[in-house]
Amino acid sequence: MILIAYDGSQDSKSAIEYAGTLMPGQPAIVLTVWETYVQMLARSAGPFGLLAGLDDVAEIDDACRTSAEASASEGAALARSSGLNASSHAHPRESSVAETILDEADRANALAIVLGSRGLGGLGSLLLGSVSH
Repeated sequence: MILIAYDGSQDSKSAIEYAGTLMPGQPAIVLTVWETYVQMLARSAGPFGLLAGLDDVAEIDDACRTSAEASASEGAALARSSGLNASSHAHPRESSVAETILDEADRANALAIVLGSRGLGGLGSLLLGSVSH
């Protein structure tokens, strides 16, 4: 089993394609880690912290989860077209994105973890997270 961390970036797409070249036919889980609204507010600086309590937290978390599921499905489709036997999975961030990826790899008994060298940067990373973080 291969665990592929996917954030929709070009680097994560390239990592999937490369994994398909190196390990064709292997089973894979394409994982997108998402962040809850409270976690995003806790690590954001400046005016984003002022938005706390103004929106329905459950609704925002549902939207984040839905977006992550769509991203993971997109990555799994790319993985299948690259020759892997892939399924998708979205999981909320636990203590850190890296630890969440490692925990999911353990749960899946993954023999390898694949990820791109860099995902989103700047504001995009702040709002959406990044695999490399």
